[in-house]
Amino acid sequence: MDLTKEYPRSVRDKMAGVVMLARTTDKGRAHAHGNVGEYHYNCPMDKAVFGFLGIDADEYLEHIKAGKNDAELEAYARTFTEKKTQAEIDEWNENFLNYAPEPGSEGEAYFLKLRGEVAPDRTDVTAWPDLLDLDEKRQVPHRVAV
Repeated sequence: MDLTKEYPRSVRDKMAGVVMLARTTDKGRAHAHGNVGEYHYNCPMDKAVFGFLGIDADEYLEHIKAGKNDAELEAYARTFTEKKTQAEIDEWNENFLNYAPEPGSEGEAYFLKLRGEVAPDRTDVTAWPDLLDLDEKRQVPHRVAV
């Protein structure tokens, strides 16, 4: 995977039933091959999925460097997901897909700056996964305020 020429998978793409892990895997592959570009393996979002699953980022990277394919990496991840209930996984996935920066934080300032650059007309986008998808030219449905 060469992230200087293509995008990683979406946050929404699941591996072992968990969002973000497929994207993290793509970033790990690119990191291992020295072509991660502007992306970062083990960024805060990667750390969140590793923390939820109890996976060590360096150990996961070693599996990637060993040339493991998606099926092998998914089987490895399942040894961690099997310790979770489906309800725990579903709740984590939903919360992660709605992850937004803390109001008034530096993270929010960065988020708003990036959103202004990527899609200034999309004020309905308030969560990181949606903003990343927009930045990577994926379709993001318009949200209606409730």
